[in-house]
Amino acid sequence: MIRPEPNPTETDPAQLLRENEALKRKVAELQAMVPKPAHAVGAMPVGMWRPSRITLVSLFLGLAVLIAVAFLSGFVPLQKRNATLLAEAADQAQALPRVEVVTVARAPSASALQLPGSIQAVTEAPILARADGYVRKRMVDIGDRVHAGQAVAEIEAPELDQQVLQAKANLEQAQAALEQSQASYEQGKSNMELAKVTAQRWGNLGAKGVVSRQENDQYQSQYQAQLSNLQALDKAISAQRSNVVAAEANLSRLQNMQSYRVVRAPFDGVITQRNVDVGALVNAGNTLLYRVAQTGTLRTYVNVPQASANSIHTGQTATLTVSNLPARTFTGSVARTANSLDPSTRTLLVELHVPNADGALLPGMYCQIELNSPRTHPPLVVPSDSLIVRTGGTLVAVVRPDHTIHLQPLVVGRDFGDRIEVLSGLEEGDAIIPNPGDIVREGLKVDTVARALDK
Repeated sequence: MIRPEPNPTETDPAQLLRENEALKRKVAELQAMVPKPAHAVGAMPVGMWRPSRITLVSLFLGLAVLIAVAFLSGFVPLQKRNATLLAEAADQAQALPRVEVVTVARAPSASALQLPGSIQAVTEAPILARADGYVRKRMVDIGDRVHAGQAVAEIEAPELDQQVLQAKANLEQAQAALEQSQASYEQGKSNMELAKVTAQRWGNLGAKGVVSRQENDQYQSQYQAQLSNLQALDKAISAQRSNVVAAEANLSRLQNMQSYRVVRAPFDGVITQRNVDVGALVNAGNTLLYRVAQTGTLRTYVNVPQASANSIHTGQTATLTVSNLPARTFTGSVARTANSLDPSTRTLLVELHVPNADGALLPGMYCQIELNSPRTHPPLVVPSDSLIVRTGGTLVAVVRPDHTIHLQPLVVGRDFGDRIEVLSGLEEGDAIIPNPGDIVREGLKVDTVARALDK
């Protein structure tokens, strides 16, 4: 039985030798099956088949052809494949190392500075009691929207009512004292007129020598005394009028305090805190009833580093995002800056205002703020993984026009995460190797593959 022809790709010299030995064994077996001559075997049966010489020769020729075909189909392709592999290995040994390069470019003309911030209400105020007493009624609670002047609580203050009654009595008493002083003034005025007439008469008589000079001087002195008393009564009237004004002011103050028994909202906003309930005792100026905030426009403060402080100006636009609303962005603007750096942090305090008409933003939220500002001279930037940090300084692998590597020292600036600002050492358009490996060394000749620099 003849074995199937082996696959040429799976043969080698040893296998061919094994196949040749197998074929020889098969030939030997076939020869053993051929009947031997009668003289060698002895008496043979009559009519047994005896192969002719031509048949034996044909069989040997077929086996030889089969062996030759097997040898040519296995050994020759194997030799060709080995020659090809050796040629490729030689080419690779002679080929230049291939590296990726990026082109040094400038940063975008629009600078985007991202900073964290905390959202606050643009106006927020506590609502305190202005009258001592007990909370009679509470009209609002946290989360309620209120308008300016809207009543939010009512305080019961019986002591204040009694003070108002006392102030009214004091006013009436002051008015009565004023009227009494005015009556005394009129009486003193009449006495002064009488003393004046009497003094004039006695003066005329004294000039004629009818009466003694002593008596004349007595009546003249009485007139002067009445005149001084009239002036004292006039001052008493002025004092009583002042007492009346003071009593009226005290009454008005207490009446105004009575109006504070109804606590009202100072401006339009939202109640963000409530500290009292019905029946609670409150003290004027000390007890916090509510806290109200305006949320139509919110503000946030950010600390801008010194390197970017000069690019911030009033009116500059900013974009605000919050983690709980990832699909939305909010636009605001710079309202004001401190115009001075904090000496401890070297940062500029910046206040931004963000419209919040739909109330999506809430005071107290943490946010990310992106400040956009144009730059007239954008800096050069390189990928962060292209830097080679050594004891002698920071280097970068530059591929020269002749495809040789030069380790170029450079001075770096700000770190943007995936990119680094270059202050000096490179020129725009230089080709550098990102993420240089161990093969990178000074003067090595390489083959380059361009890769665009992400911006």
